[in-house]
This record gives sequence, structure tokens and C-alpha cells, in this order.
Amino acid sequence: MSLEVSLRSRVGAFDLQAQFIAGPGITALFGHSGAGKTTILKMIAGLARPDTGRIVAGGRVLLDRAEGIDLPSHQRRVGMVFQDARLFPHMTVRRNLTYGRWAGKRKASVDFDRIADLLGIDGLLERYPAGLSGGEKQRVAIGRALLSDPDLLLMDEPLASLDNARKREILPYLEEIRDVTGLPIVYVSHEMDEVARLADTLVVLSEGAVLGAGDAIEMFSRLDFGPALGRHEASSLLVGTVADRAPNSGLQTIMLDGAAALTVVNSKLQQGERVRMRIKARDVALSLNRPGGISFRNILPAIVQQIALEDSPYVEVLLETGGQALRARITRQAHDELGIREGLSLFALIKTVAIGQRTLSERR
Repeated sequence: MSLEVSLRSRVGAFDLQAQFIAGPGITALFGHSGAGKTTILKMIAGLARPDTGRIVAGGRVLLDRAEGIDLPSHQRRVGMVFQDARLFPHMTVRRNLTYGRWAGKRKASVDFDRIADLLGIDGLLERYPAGLSGGEKQRVAIGRALLSDPDLLLMDEPLASLDNARKREILPYLEEIRDVTGLPIVYVSHEMDEVARLADTLVVLSEGAVLGAGDAIEMFSRLDFGPALGRHEASSLLVGTVADRAPNSGLQTIMLDGAAALTVVNSKLQQGERVRMRIKARDVALSLNRPGGISFRNILPAIVQQIALEDSPYVEVLLETGGQALRARITRQAHDELGIREGLSLFALIKTVAIGQRTLSERR
């Protein structure tokens, strides 16, 4: 299943132009407020109409303005999850879950018990929304969307209204849905933490234009997006395989694709598991020589690939280590004193406690 989107719409001075392809997994639409993310989602769902465009889901044409095709929203087989759960307060969880199937006149081809178990809501079925936490409500809303038997799932900042504790509660369920259902999921967010953890494909938007779209790992390594991705949250995504665990230390070794090794804090990963790690550029230090007598557990040989001088006291440096891209954000003073230049061999220092991880499913 895949989703092909090509849209253009102009409202006043705002000119939206978007073109991308979303495959199985999560395609994140990322950009600052006003970039056009939610507008694109509404057009895919049939809740807004572009001036020109074409949308194809799994080979089925949902919209083709040139051919006069514009399916109404209830015929597009789209599951939609909003910022707020929008549950019916007078219905039990069970009835809320089956409402989408009933309203869309869909066959019961998606197993109810499987979805309830997948989302951990099988013990909530006879309760009413008023008695649920914010995270529980969102899980019910996601279940309702899945039980409508959609061809694709659209999520409009589904965690925006939740506090950090509830976000941490629901993120594993989103990962499970991504890995189990095989549905294309278009996920709108302006939170880099969510995008880095969830996205397989990343579409970067700014003022209605797509600056770039592609594999999330490759997109994170690009320095040319600048303010659109946010310099402060600039990160790298590295992929590797769990090698072993140091006894009683809570540390594990990840062998990066390319033979370099990273030490991370995680006692739950299993040997042989594939892992994607997020490393913020501001957590990477550089040294011309291999240092000793320091607390950094990760000292990686690297080569400078690209440098972006900012209109600020900072410099962005793109490194290659073990065949993968790693970003570092250092001061201009450090850049000048170290003589950082393209092609320079040096060492990248990364704090063990600064590395976030996500387990990759077998299909990846």
C-alpha cells in the first residue's frame, strides 16, 4: 500500500504546493506553524479541496481535479485521528470503537479484539470517556480509526494535547501500529522528538512549500534545511545492531552499519535487534586527537564532510563515521581554533546518556 500526493492550492497570499509519496510506515509532515501540514492532511481526507492535484491511495484514485474525480470523505477509506480524541461522551468505549465502522458502512474485516489488545484498551471497553485519562482517550480514538478498516491513517498532532508522561505512554502504541498494520500513516507534527522516534519518511515544509522529502535518516543529515528543522534540535539518526550487554552496568554495545560501535544506556535491548538511534548535534563534541581520561564512552573516528556557517556564534558540521552521517554543532570559536575543514580527520565524542533509541521491526 502506498499514498501518492500532488497538490496545489492558493488562499490569499498563501500558496501551497506539495508533492510526495508515502509508503508503509509513518510519513511525517514537519514544519513550523503555518507551514501547511494540517491543510495537506485535510485535502487527503477530503475535508478541503485543492485548486489542482491528484491523490492516489493503493492504486485507487481519491482525487484528480483534471479528470473530475473527487471522492467524498466517507468514500476515501481514510482513518483520521485529531489532536483531541473527539469521543462521544454518551457512548461506551466499545461503542465509540465500532462507530467508525458503522458510520462508514464498512465490513467487520478488522478484528476488534486484536485492535483492542494492540492498543491496550481491552480492559476499558465498558467505561465512558469521562472516566479515561488523556492517553487512554487517544488510544481509543486511534482504535476507532483503525476499526473503520482504512486504506491509510492520518494523524494530526495526536500527542499535542498530552503532557510528557502521557506522550511517553502512547508512543510505544504508535510504534506498534506502524510495525504491525503495514498501513501508510501520515503524521503531522512540529515536535522533533516525535518525528525522530517515529518517522520512516520525512517531508519538510516551510510556508506551503516542500523543501525536501525522503528517507528520514537522509533528511536528518541535511544541513541546508536550516531553520525549517530547527538548529537547536538538529540531530542525526544512526542505525546498528545490538552486540552485547555489559553485566550489571545497564550499558549495551551497538555495532553501527559500517563497523563503528556505540555504547548506550539501555538494559532492555536484545542481542541481534536492529536499533535506530537519535543523537542531537549539540551533544557531539569534536577533538583533533583521541582523548583519554574523560567520561565520554563514545569516541568515534570521523571525517568532516560539510560545514554550514550560521549567522550566529555556532557552526554546523556534518561528519562521516562508519559510513553513516553524524552532525555536530560547535561554536564558531571552536571551529576556528581547531581548523575545521572539509576532509579533516578527527574524533567525535558522544555522551552515552545522550543517545535515544528505537527498536526497528524485522521488516526494516
